Amino acid sequence: MLPDKLRAFASNQAFRTKGGLSVALVVTDHARKDGLPLDDAKLITKSDGQVLGLGKSAVQAILRRHGIDQVLAKEGGRTSRGSMKNMKEYCAFLNGLFADGLADLDQIEEFWIGRVRDFFAAKPFLISLDASRSLRTMVRNVIEQADARQRESPGVQYAGAMMQHLVGAKLDCALGNRELVHYSFSTADAPTSRAADFLIEDVAIHVTNAPSESMIRDCQSNIDAGLRAVVVTRKGGVAVAEGLAANAGIADRIDIFEIEQFIALNLYELSSFARERRRDAVNEVVTRYNEIVDQVETDPSLRIDLRP
Repeated sequence: MLPDKLRAFASNQAFRTKGGLSVALVVTDHARKDGLPLDDAKLITKSDGQVLGLGKSAVQAILRRHGIDQVLAKEGGRTSRGSMKNMKEYCAFLNGLFADGLADLDQIEEFWIGRVRDFFAAKPFLISLDASRSLRTMVRNVIEQADARQRESPGVQYAGAMMQHLVGAKLDCALGNRELVHYSFSTADAPTSRAADFLIEDVAIHVTNAPSESMIRDCQSNIDAGLRAVVVTRKGGVAVAEGLAANAGIADRIDIFEIEQFIALNLYELSSFARERRRDAVNEVVTRYNEIVDQVETDPSLRIDLRP
């Protein structure tokens, strides 16, 4: 029963990111030292209002007890915006286990160590900024990596998730300080009353690996609501989306973009078309992409590494 509860909590609360894992390890350690139930108010530092004891040295000390020398997080998750929320939710969870007589701290710590091992074992996708190749090719290559992994793990929509978060990262970077709301790829539109994957002013942006009649109906709903509908899809999906839009009688009311161009052009703009700033622009988008994956997804293998 305890393993089931731990797995459900880790999944429901997205405790598979480096920040969430760091919080789980440190708070479990507090429970060892202070006993249960925990008072979350006592796990907040008076000086800067952060989680007590949450830092690289504390996290690495716990990992070393289990023979792990890899660094989970440079700050141990201390600077993560979600660390305080994670700490309070996890304290409540541990206290609930204690009330149910299930708080075996050795087993709980072993569970989180297992998740840390999974985190380190997850292989990220790779981007290599080759000056001899176009930025469109770079974007295409990383999405094709997601395609290949998807073929190895049927049912896991790696390409769709990557496309959504790459577009989200590109939009965040283009908009500067104005952050968008980001959702996990598996989050359905209807239950959250979302008009599209991204809504900016009166523009509803739909990101799709495979355009469908359902998506076109969503675009029609956007238009009926006074919004402008935009579709971002794969190269082969552009013709499909155009055909579906024509069948629905709204072909001249939807803007349809191919994702490679959509992202590559913005990379040129972010770098001011300067060769020496191109890598910085790619790094900015990739960094933001990884932040989004950490925030909303539970699979760290969706991350992207930028290689020389």
